[in-house]
Amino acid sequence: MAVTIDTSAASGPERRKPWWSHLYVQVLGAIVGGVLLGHFYPELGVKLQPLGQGFINLVKMIIAPVIFLTVSTGIASVGEGKTLGRLTVKTFAYFLFFSTLALIIGLVVANVIQPGAGMNIDPRTLDAGAVAKIAEYDAKAHDTSLVGFVMGIIPTTFVSALTSGSILQALFAAILFGIALSHTGAAGAQVLGMLEKLSSVFFYLVGMLMRFAPIGAFGAMAFTIGEYGVESLVNLGALIATFYLTSILFVVVVLGTVARLCGFSIFRLIAYLKAELLLVLGTSSSEAALPSLMEKMERAGCAKPVVGMVVPTGYSFNLDGTNIYMTLAALFVAQATNVDLSLSDQVALLLVAMVSSKGAAGVTGAGFITLAATLTAVPTVPVAGLALILGIDRFMSECRALTNFIGNALAAIVVAGWENALDREALHRALNGEPAPGLAAAPVERDPD
Repeated sequence: MAVTIDTSAASGPERRKPWWSHLYVQVLGAIVGGVLLGHFYPELGVKLQPLGQGFINLVKMIIAPVIFLTVSTGIASVGEGKTLGRLTVKTFAYFLFFSTLALIIGLVVANVIQPGAGMNIDPRTLDAGAVAKIAEYDAKAHDTSLVGFVMGIIPTTFVSALTSGSILQALFAAILFGIALSHTGAAGAQVLGMLEKLSSVFFYLVGMLMRFAPIGAFGAMAFTIGEYGVESLVNLGALIATFYLTSILFVVVVLGTVARLCGFSIFRLIAYLKAELLLVLGTSSSEAALPSLMEKMERAGCAKPVVGMVVPTGYSFNLDGTNIYMTLAALFVAQATNVDLSLSDQVALLLVAMVSSKGAAGVTGAGFITLAATLTAVPTVPVAGLALILGIDRFMSECRALTNFIGNALAAIVVAGWENALDREALHRALNGEPAPGLAAAPVERDPD
């Protein structure tokens, strides 16, 4: 059967797709269905975990190629090492400022609201076995030392950069290959043309795989509710409410102010990314929507080199939601176990979190793993106290992933503006839902027939 691309959005009202056929509507319905199934039939909900994990694995399968193709072709198109260096400096300056600000906000909120005060938990009564397993996993998968982190970016082979599952390794290989392409003349130009055609194929593949998003969201949400139950939300409601409220205020006030300074509303950006945000909500993983985010940022007027540099790098270095969670949860554990942290202790916690939070890509549970590593490095707070929040971490993970995702989308627009690499007319059209010229060649949603 022939494969066609849906161009109905550009063909007038008479050819508009029915509301129920839009991806974001299907994902939202799947989330609701997953919650209901997990609540009323928890055993069946738990058995549906492979649906969610299978979809995430499908997306992971194409993340490295998409990053490699986008970054290498973008850098080869720029061609100037000075431009790449300037882009890198601006990107990391933005990440460092806002990730540190998120850590500080989490620290301040925890001190003001004190969600763990009055619980009077004795750490010796807690089941540290589950936390020990997390720490063991962390020791194998996350080296928090500076040398270990840097060495982890360098792949053992060029091919392994695309097969290891590490976003930073794929990015590292793509940058080197893009620089080589830009300095090899006619041969490089021929390879560049081939890669650009291959990139179109992969982004079409992204559109194909996104049609399975409702199935993945349904299975993941059914598992979450079936495994942990809605009741677990009530037990530690103060911490959950504090974290969600803090994250919402961070997005609306902090990121909203940045967006307003750039000439648009953060709510417009959220509406533009609604399908991806619902996917992140359903799977609790921002990684599931990474390829689609890169495509949409390009369509919103951000130059390909900027998108290729900012978005994948942001998945490891610009984790606003994870940073808020880390300091807030660490102080919650301290308050719940009656550990009095001095100002110097909190500053030490902040400094360690600044380092350990880097490299925690958008994988489900990565924030909890990184928090365990942070508390291990700051022995004042008992690591066993993490057993208090282990049962609700999955629900916290959803908020972390959503905040991280919005922060990285905004970062791409801001850095593109700094680099004079932002098509503001395209941005306006995208955020206002207006069809762009030539939309048939770059549709909002691709539907395989």
